[in-house]
Amino acid sequence: MECPFCRPPKEQLLYEDSLIRILLDAYPASRGHLLVVPRRHVERWEDLRDDEKLALIRGMELAMEVLRETLKPDAFNVGMNLGKEAGQTVPHLHLHVIPRWRGDSRNPRGGVRKAVLDLEDENLSLKERWVRNRLKPEEVSRLREAFNGILGSG
Repeated sequence: MECPFCRPPKEQLLYEDSLIRILLDAYPASRGHLLVVPRRHVERWEDLRDDEKLALIRGMELAMEVLRETLKPDAFNVGMNLGKEAGQTVPHLHLHVIPRWRGDSRNPRGGVRKAVLDLEDENLSLKERWVRNRLKPEEVSRLREAFNGILGSG
């Protein structure tokens, strides 16, 4: 099976440089859910080089900056599932940047801690959430333009 992060579909790719890619999550937990992935196929954090680790953090900051500018979330959940037992389904290390909005959950307390619970979303089924959270093409274009604007000014 080919790794979806090594050759991501063009429509999911928002940004890339020599070390990382920023992708739209195929099954978003919220509108604008992004993934920051190393370009090099690496499964485990400890197999990353130091420059790749720094690039992932820089990519997280870049993703949050662009999301704040374009979608205006109130907060973020950021995290990684490191290993199959932690819920990692794609064996290519990746960092989730999940925008959150006031009122998007009846009780957001616990944040990423809820990820370890085997419970459906408190408001919607998974399928309903994935459908609701997909960005419209014009929103994807705005994100892409914002990433390109940062590249052009740097």
